[in-house]
Amino acid sequence: MKFLDQAKVYVRSGDGGAGSVSFRREKFIEFGGPDGGDGGRGGDVWIETVAGLNTLIDYRYQQHFKAKTGTHGMGRNRNGARGADVVLKVPAGTQVFAEDNETLICDLTTIGETHKIAAGGNGGFGNAYFKSSVNQAPRHANPGLPGQELTIWLRLKLIADAGLVGLPNAGKSTFLASVTRARPKIADYPFTTLHPGLGVAKVDDAEFVIADIPGLIEGAHEGVGIGDRFLGHVERTSILLHLVSAMEEDVGKAYRTVRRELEAYGHGIAEKPEIVALSQIDTLAGEARAEKMAELRDAAEVEPLALSAVSGEGMTEALRRMRAEIVGLNGPGDDEGEDGVSLGRAGDLAEGGA
Repeated sequence: MKFLDQAKVYVRSGDGGAGSVSFRREKFIEFGGPDGGDGGRGGDVWIETVAGLNTLIDYRYQQHFKAKTGTHGMGRNRNGARGADVVLKVPAGTQVFAEDNETLICDLTTIGETHKIAAGGNGGFGNAYFKSSVNQAPRHANPGLPGQELTIWLRLKLIADAGLVGLPNAGKSTFLASVTRARPKIADYPFTTLHPGLGVAKVDDAEFVIADIPGLIEGAHEGVGIGDRFLGHVERTSILLHLVSAMEEDVGKAYRTVRRELEAYGHGIAEKPEIVALSQIDTLAGEARAEKMAELRDAAEVEPLALSAVSGEGMTEALRRMRAEIVGLNGPGDDEGEDGVSLGRAGDLAEGGA
């Protein structure tokens, strides 16, 4: 399964059914009177978050959704049936925007949450509705009201506890693969992840969800490279783990580059608690290692962690620091309901090839 985090969809609710013009015609009843029924209401368009989804890939192959028209009214005071609704099923964390891709319609963050996108048209009144003392035999009925049609944008922002940020080849995917069951693409040549990854890490019998986004480069907020499109996936995280590769010539510059991009993106990401780590530390030894740690310490103004996914150095400490920050921010009671949901989504995403 491929990962898709944005989709453009056209939706239309159902038209209301027309009212009926009918008169009661029965033997021995001379003045039967009007008995035309009302038309049925058109179907609505709903959006619902469901478990087991982690991508909007379904909306790449189908972009048009139309609810059913209400049934027309009939004689003998028979009202038309309501049109069938259409339900768009999306993963938790999906935002719905208007056609301008800026006006937020709704933000669905929990499983089972629903929102009506377009209401169906009301059914028309049959001629029985218009009977009065001065109009005993009305010969007109209302047509049904038309449904609503609009184009919407679906935008997915993964829900995770911690987010990994850094330049390309900083070791984010390797870190994710080492501490979770996610299997992102990893190789011994330079390349960057093209799709966000999600996995569940476990430390000291506690679980939390980690999101890995494609690497940032200088000018990403202006669209350079693959831009900052995927930064939305760490907007909902509690903390950031900022990885800086020990193979960078200037680790301080690498750290500051990513920080500038986070600040330029906005949306509160730069203000999130941050754990800084020098990754791929197994490539250095002795004095070179101490120099890189000192450079990163000066740039970040905090004591960085030393990490190596290959040797396992510092990995447990990093997970414990992340877990402590998450519990401190969210409180110890916030984890139990979410981990089960996140585990299912993370497992699906890891197996789906994100």
